Amino acid sequence: RQELFMKSLIRIFALVVRYFYLIKTSFPRILELMYWPTFQMILWGLISKHLTSANDTLLQIGGVLIAGVLLWDVLFRSQLGFSLSFLEEIWSRNLGQLFVSPLRPLEMVFSLMTISFIRTIIAIIPAALLAIPLYSFSLFQMGISLMLFFSSLLMTGWILGIFIIAAIIRFGVSAESLAWGAIFTLAPLSAVYYPVETLPEWIRWLSLSFPQTYVFEGMRDVLFNNNFNTNYFLKSIILNGLYAFIAIVVFLVSFEGARKRGGLINTGE
Repeated sequence: RQELFMKSLIRIFALVVRYFYLIKTSFPRILELMYWPTFQMILWGLISKHLTSANDTLLQIGGVLIAGVLLWDVLFRSQLGFSLSFLEEIWSRNLGQLFVSPLRPLEMVFSLMTISFIRTIIAIIPAALLAIPLYSFSLFQMGISLMLFFSSLLMTGWILGIFIIAAIIRFGVSAESLAWGAIFTLAPLSAVYYPVETLPEWIRWLSLSFPQTYVFEGMRDVLFNNNFNTNYFLKSIILNGLYAFIAIVVFLVSFEGARKRGGLINTGE
């Protein structure tokens, strides 16, 4: 029995070592382990700070928080839907077969955008409708502003998705955890549930370099003051355009590198 027990311990230890080396040799996996507790601490600390200093009624604050949750989910679902559709090709080892066909890289990007849009609509509409009877809050009261905010966040999600699949093509499946976690590292700086002014002064410039920040600032302006700030929207679109260009270049460079070294065929589970 002792011999069987020792052999069992050796096998367990060998498997633990294997998993340890997977983490040790993968920066994305290490990053994933670190950012969750840090993210939770920073995000909810800032929310508490905002709520304790706010002069608005609890009803207004509640509506803004619900709107923030729903619009954040637009960003998250658009990015996740984009990335997951690509990952399904990786998991099934179908990427090489796809690009043996006449399919071009940018055609695949556009198809991923389309399926991402469909998945986002399916995810968000029921949640927005359910908020009406549960919390007496309708996201649709923002009217045309909602459509503009939605389109900007959708674009931002696609851009993040392009960066993520570029990383997966470059680094392989060890980077796939970015599809679930990368976007949440941006949440504390995106001003989803609190104004940018809540952030420490030394980091506000970084928050204002993200397109989604202007969407959430604009959302609060609409709900609190019934005012659509065109400046906020234009800044988000301009930043989206800039980042989209960079993302496409990074994706094409990663794709070309993978094609030359045979990474498209070898990438998989």
